[in-house]
Amino acid sequence: MMGRTRSAGRILSIIAGLSASILLAACSSPHNLQPMPQRSVDVPVAGQGQQVSVIAADGRESETLGTRTGSASSTSTISVAAHEIVPRLQAEAERAVADMGFTPTAAPANGGTSLTLTLKRLSYARGESRPVVDEARLESVLEAVATNGGETYTGTYTSRRVQTYAVAPDKAENTRMVQDLLSDGLNRAFADPELAQLLAR
Repeated sequence: MMGRTRSAGRILSIIAGLSASILLAACSSPHNLQPMPQRSVDVPVAGQGQQVSVIAADGRESETLGTRTGSASSTSTISVAAHEIVPRLQAEAERAVADMGFTPTAAPANGGTSLTLTLKRLSYARGESRPVVDEARLESVLEAVATNGGETYTGTYTSRRVQTYAVAPDKAENTRMVQDLLSDGLNRAFADPELAQLLAR
């Protein structure tokens, strides 16, 4: 009987050890996100079919947003690769330009009308820690530069989000938060009437 109890104890210890190892591995593993942001607001209609060269770019210094632990040396990094986000921003910029009444093209402007949408910043930081809950602080900055006939309009659109949580967000939740943040930035950018007006001059 004593032998069985010891064996059962050993098995439970092994299971507990394995569970702890798996949990630690999950907490320290990187999150490589593939967000799909989308504009959801109406845009000013100002065009009459004019062609607009549309370019999306990644102007960040790093593809790493931050870490889930808040420590710079942590392996629990959160990142969004340029090759993942730029095509999405390109598609959304072209859709917005078309909805404004213009004809979007990916061809170089060559002195014509153009719109360049650049992701300047995307960050994820650990916020305040309080009893029971922690928080994540996210920020994105999109820059839209419209040029037409020698005139230029530059708009900078900052979106911020503070998310409190009792259980650390998993990859799916982090993807959703970043996606919502970038979607808000797209809404701010393409709802800007001055952007549409400059393209229409």
